[in-house]
Amino acid sequence: MKIVVTELIWKEGLDILEELGEVVYDPELWKSENLLAKVSDADAVVVRNQTQVNKELLAAAPQLKVVGRLGVGLDNIDVNACREASVEVVFARNANAISVVEYVFSSMFSFARKLDNATEDVKKGNWSRKQFTLHELYGKTLGLVGVGEIGSRLAARAKVFGMNVIGFDPFLPPYEVACTEFGVQLSSLEQVLSQSDFISLHVPLNDKTRNLIDKESLNIMKSSAYIINTARGGIINEDNLYEAIKNGEIAGAALDVLANEPPTDSPLMELDNIILTPHIAGLTEEAQVRTSVLVAREVAKVLVGQKSLCCVR
Repeated sequence: MKIVVTELIWKEGLDILEELGEVVYDPELWKSENLLAKVSDADAVVVRNQTQVNKELLAAAPQLKVVGRLGVGLDNIDVNACREASVEVVFARNANAISVVEYVFSSMFSFARKLDNATEDVKKGNWSRKQFTLHELYGKTLGLVGVGEIGSRLAARAKVFGMNVIGFDPFLPPYEVACTEFGVQLSSLEQVLSQSDFISLHVPLNDKTRNLIDKESLNIMKSSAYIINTARGGIINEDNLYEAIKNGEIAGAALDVLANEPPTDSPLMELDNIILTPHIAGLTEEAQVRTSVLVAREVAKVLVGQKSLCCVR
């Protein structure tokens, strides 16, 4: 069997794949002119979010049985085309959830205490205790837009910190564990936006969620509220967000994902009260080992005729 890995994978996953047969590994292959030639006799292709698994690639790889996605987003994979070609798609279900949750908490603490700013101020020779008398997370309301695996884990940890948690998720019944065990109060999107001190987005990007957070949504939020996006760029209208932060309509934002990555001339980079990171919420060493091992094992299952619990349905 031949497996082509077109983007970065951790060694632990690569070792598993190499037990199956020939592995062609080039983390830059996704942007190479040789991509289609390399996959022409591949039984499996393993990708991240750059490789476009589309009809063209599928047509070039007639032996392809499975695509492994080293992550959870499927923006770059034409799932319908894979289904039509009888190609399974497996993904890293929940492998980076803890890392994303901890990123959200890091963002909330950064906004609540501003330790980096305080450190910089002290290094300048100041001792501005009043200036950095800020806020606790205790008693604040965390609003979740999307209450899936990540949202549930966020709620469990927020409960320990004494936060109130409300969530909007039209697909979540009220007897799910997030509600019964972790105290998520299901609410409308308008209630989540208007009542929360911190709003964290956990929905896929599709026609229904594109520009979900726009000028109207931002106007509903508290002027003291922060919004955190670790999901996908495009869910927030970035022009509207810029104006809202610049005009003091909301307090700030943490964006790990942007409509264009990397941003080149985004006005968001001019703002002070914003956190911008290069799509790293799920990129911890621990999460990448889990992701690589999980996807490699699930690809292996498909190749030997077993069922994978991480197949996209």
